[in-house]
Amino acid sequence: MADLVFDCLDAAPERYGVVPSLNLRLRISEVTGERIEAIALRCQIRVEPHRRRYSPQEAELLRDLFGDTARWADTVKPMQFTTVTAMVPGFTGATTLELPVPVTYDLEIASTKYFNSVSDGVIPLLLLFSGTVFSMREGRMSVQQVPWSKETSYGLPVKVWRETVDLHFPGSAWLRLDRETLNALQRYKSRHALPTWSGTVAALLEVAEQTEGSAK
Repeated sequence: MADLVFDCLDAAPERYGVVPSLNLRLRISEVTGERIEAIALRCQIRVEPHRRRYSPQEAELLRDLFGDTARWADTVKPMQFTTVTAMVPGFTGATTLELPVPVTYDLEIASTKYFNSVSDGVIPLLLLFSGTVFSMREGRMSVQQVPWSKETSYGLPVKVWRETVDLHFPGSAWLRLDRETLNALQRYKSRHALPTWSGTVAALLEVAEQTEGSAK
């Protein structure tokens, strides 16, 4: 039976993708010497936020996800990032594979909130593998499953994620609003002759901060 070992070597932005995505470079080793004809690979990627430390500024931004830091022992849990698939060509011994991973800047998704809240260091990822392995034995095709126990950890540099997103949304972020809120915001923007949406939100924040200051 084939015995596979997976390692994630590094990551880089996909500079020519239609949508924001990054490439994880995997090394797949077969340790028994058996020739692999192909692998239909499935990779589930999870974020493991408990595996790193956070600055006070990061902890403040992560409050939406995990609550106050006093509760983090109970609330900081692994979260789903994405699941991707790939076909691995035949090899003997070991091979490397560029695994495309789409990313999003939708701040209503928990993993994106987390990515956007950390300022430096790495994002701890756990890659869980499954799929089907095709090989030849005595002139006949052999098929076996990738065991669910196959996994590897990787620290994705925060700067790689930010570079990936900035290739498509340089210096920007996206928020989804319901139509009533958007219409109200548009009326405020027009009423005060504000040129941009960013300026409109900044003006509202300034008013809110002044109100909070006068109430103290």
